[in-house]
Amino acid sequence: MNNKSRPVNLDIQTIRFPIAAIASILHRVSGVITFFALAVLLSLLSKSLHSADGFAVVMGWLDSLPVKLVMWIILSVLAYHIVFGIRHVVMDFGYWEELQSGSASARGGFIVVAVIAVLMGILVW
Repeated sequence: MNNKSRPVNLDIQTIRFPIAAIASILHRVSGVITFFALAVLLSLLSKSLHSADGFAVVMGWLDSLPVKLVMWIILSVLAYHIVFGIRHVVMDFGYWEELQSGSASARGGFIVVAVIAVLMGILVW
């Protein structure tokens, strides 16, 4: 076997993933972020339900710019995970599995997520 004919690319800066692969990797990352963000959201909910003073404290936090930014990021990541989760379910049924339709569905998913993120930003602020 001639090993010299194998393509070898060890320069990580020159590797180019297709958009469908990027979408799939980011879907996994968004799942991890959503898992940890759930702890933040549940702790805010717990504090707000504990007492009237706790509710006032949480509402005060939600009025600050850094917390609004974190909430917008959490909601945007959750929207990404949901949209691309639906895309993966559709692919499980046998649709959008070809190269062209998979790339098109990934591009469409990115557009849908961008629109939802802008709407979430409007609602948060």
